[in-house]
Amino acid sequence: MASISSQNRVPEVSVFLFVCLICLLFSFSHVVLAQSSPVFACDVVSNPSLASLGFCNTSLGASDRVVDLVKRLTLQEKILFLVNNAGSVSRLGIPKYEWWSEALHGVSYVGPGTRFSSVVAGATSFPQVILTAASFNTSLFEAIGKVVSTEARAMYNVGLAGLTYWSPNINIFRDPRWGRGQETPGEDPLLSSKYGSGYVRGLQQRDDGNADGLKVAACCKHYTAYDVDNWKGVDRYHFNAVVTKQDMDDTFQPPFKSCVVDGNVASVMCSYNKVNGIPTCADPDLLSGVIRGEWKLNGYIVTDCDSIDVLYNSQHYTKTPEEAAAKSILAGVDLNCGSFLGQHTEAAVKAGLVNESAIDKAVSNNFATLMRLGFFDGDPRKQLYGKLGPKDVCSAENQELAREAARQGIVLLKNTAGSLPLSPTAIKNLAVIGPNSNVTKTMIGNYEGKLLYFIRFPSDYFRCSSNQSVKRYDSGTPCKYTTPLQGLAASVATTYLPGCSNVACGTAQVADAQKMAAAADATVLVMGADQSIEAESRDRVSILLPGQQQLLITAVANASTGPVILVIMSGGGMDVSFAKTNDKITSILWVGYPGEAGGAAIADIIFGSYNPSGRLPMTWYPQSYVDNVPMTNMNMRPDPSSGYPGRTYRFYTGETVYSFGDGLSYSQFSHKLIQAPRLVSVPLEESHVCYSSECKSVAASDQTCQNLNFDMHLRIKNSGTMSGSHTVFLFSAPPSVHNSPQKHLVGFEKIFLHAQTDRHVIFKVDVCKDLSVVDELGSRKVALGKHVLHIGSLKHSFTVRI
Repeated sequence: MASISSQNRVPEVSVFLFVCLICLLFSFSHVVLAQSSPVFACDVVSNPSLASLGFCNTSLGASDRVVDLVKRLTLQEKILFLVNNAGSVSRLGIPKYEWWSEALHGVSYVGPGTRFSSVVAGATSFPQVILTAASFNTSLFEAIGKVVSTEARAMYNVGLAGLTYWSPNINIFRDPRWGRGQETPGEDPLLSSKYGSGYVRGLQQRDDGNADGLKVAACCKHYTAYDVDNWKGVDRYHFNAVVTKQDMDDTFQPPFKSCVVDGNVASVMCSYNKVNGIPTCADPDLLSGVIRGEWKLNGYIVTDCDSIDVLYNSQHYTKTPEEAAAKSILAGVDLNCGSFLGQHTEAAVKAGLVNESAIDKAVSNNFATLMRLGFFDGDPRKQLYGKLGPKDVCSAENQELAREAARQGIVLLKNTAGSLPLSPTAIKNLAVIGPNSNVTKTMIGNYEGKLLYFIRFPSDYFRCSSNQSVKRYDSGTPCKYTTPLQGLAASVATTYLPGCSNVACGTAQVADAQKMAAAADATVLVMGADQSIEAESRDRVSILLPGQQQLLITAVANASTGPVILVIMSGGGMDVSFAKTNDKITSILWVGYPGEAGGAAIADIIFGSYNPSGRLPMTWYPQSYVDNVPMTNMNMRPDPSSGYPGRTYRFYTGETVYSFGDGLSYSQFSHKLIQAPRLVSVPLEESHVCYSSECKSVAASDQTCQNLNFDMHLRIKNSGTMSGSHTVFLFSAPPSVHNSPQKHLVGFEKIFLHAQTDRHVIFKVDVCKDLSVVDELGSRKVALGKHVLHIGSLKHSFTVRI
């Protein structure tokens, strides 16, 4: 999230400097100043008269309490609760509340609702989401969410955090150039669905079994088909995503549906872009129709920051600001990140563009969420999580989980026999070279934030935004950092050279690097990207290693006498074909942005104290792909007539550098099929049209799908000498109907096996849910004919018929 100014006028230099100075001072004061107690309503201890108010009566049901509260408010007071910086109603004991906090991969200070101080100086910073997703471990997704929510509650109790967190980002990583792909779980709808629902459960589920209560409130974003930030002059504020009904329901919507239906998420955030000509935050079909209607959202819908301002001022979707406010509220928006609804809603009501009942509905959804969080239950320090405090943030256990998450996600892409793992006793001198060798903030990745502060002038608002912004680039203050150099140096003697002044260096220290590598027993090159290459508002044009990195890597490899390990730190994939085919580069590791403990995790892998098990959650394309395919083409499926090759492993027909699911281990795992059907019969009544005539597919309806499932039994063996984890993938290649995927992921399970042991794994396959495809009209169908299941190199064919 970020914002753009709705004004294009350039202020005088003196005014500009004054405004930015005020912004800077306010920003610093916002970081430093913090209260020592949490914000909450219904403080009956300090104000006993509040006990007589129905919405403060905890013995009543939440819906009754919300009704009581809303009927006590004036229209002007209701409007205070339509914006993230919600106002106070002192006569009812309701304080100001800031809705905007972030917890993408740890409690972050990007949103103004959260801050750090001497009381809590930092929080556990887990790997960037793309690397956690590479673990393919659903229990890990939930465990991280649980730790993050515990630290959030602990910070809330000392007045440093809110209760509503606008995370996770579950957009599909459709194009390798997208700067925010690093924030997502990757390109696969099933993986993204399982990550989103798992992380949300970890954030939200309470420990007392109260299914309707919330530990903290999560938010799945950015809804929907949002994955262009700023590419060749096309930005997210003006982009119209033209998406087929098939691609929408097959690719872009499933993670959001799972977040709401499976994860019971408390919020969904609509995005900046238009979808098929309509801004998502003003689309009643997408919001009221799908999210709240079909999926039954139990919570609130929030805009990305200034999205309503954008649809009015940048997209010119409405003629007046009042119309923009009304259309958004009527479409289903409950809360506006920004001030637009606060400024224009009352005028919209007076103009008859929206009824006050619609305002009541919106604020009721917001209040109901706060009710579920206990915000209206009095002092939270006397509630379930009241004893949490600074001691529960950055605990040893939490920091160890950050290290474990990085270890589980790191992907070994190449490993010449005898290269890795290195022996810490045999290596007397390890050369560590590269611009990412000793970085700290780079390991954290996004979340970049721009906090906006408004100053009222007689004729205008000026704001520190865009190139005038006060930026806070980090995604939170970590408990501590362990850089790759520090992690490696803890095991063996090292020599170190950056080799480049930064990742995009114009010149490289080639001669010095070659000399160092030639004298070393082994060389680790830590290269890749950082937020100057890929970030929010920053898409890539090239997917080659930036600057002079390829030159430096090749020169060092040629001069080295021992193993050469290339470590790539990045969010998106890179075209490293030159390294893949270079025999002098013996190993390649992709480490994403590995979080606060990334350096320790990298050393654990390289020296063999941990057996790598990560698998790529996205395709790594060659540079020719991005040279020929516009980022703005939203079509997932290939078009042979135009040469368009399609996107992601499910549809892409071209060559890859590395493929979705790729990853090596220090062990060898084999798969043996024990039991699977050869025939699946779809029950149909004799009156069904397909009963008497030939059909290619049948609708995945309730009647068709009753008890239409089977178990697939496998034996997985670790035949290596090292214990380790292994991800078992189950892919399905359906019949070629309805432009179906080449294959798609049906299920995955991460298992641990000791050396020379095996394990029985069962996949429970729901034919209609797992093996169906989406047709051209967006309807889910069970394809009739030959299906092929893939497990590693194992293939099993079976027929689906009526």
